[in-house]
Amino acid sequence: MIEGKIAKNFCLENQDGEKTCLNDIKGKIVLYFYPKDNTPGCTLEAKQFTDLAEEFKKNKTTIIGVSKDSTSSHKKFCDKHKLEITLLSDPDFEIHKSFEAYGKKKFMGKEFNGTIRSTVLIDENKKIIKYWPKVSPIGHAKEVLNFIK
Repeated sequence: MIEGKIAKNFCLENQDGEKTCLNDIKGKIVLYFYPKDNTPGCTLEAKQFTDLAEEFKKNKTTIIGVSKDSTSSHKKFCDKHKLEITLLSDPDFEIHKSFEAYGKKKFMGKEFNGTIRSTVLIDENKKIIKYWPKVSPIGHAKEVLNFIK
């Protein structure tokens, strides 16, 4: 279980090709892991976080999505759906693994390793205060916001 631990600093590129480091972000951080850009569940989740972005900002919280997709894929995803959140590229799953967002999954009877849709809430001191494993994208952004409030 990762709740209560201090989040290890990392730096990844965002959708604009800029380096984003965890320790450079002030306030609370919602770090959500999702499987793939432009898929139905992932698009729904990203749009819901975008729709609530102002509410998160009022609560001094930054929203960051992480997937294995490239920065150019993230850029197209953001442009297509008018997303107003930061998306980071973790092609080697290093950050996924450190936040327990990578592991065995089953789909259509096949077992494989991949992204486990999950969310981590990190406080202003970089302590992990909440971990949501295996989340459903429907209504999850609101659930996270309600927890923060």
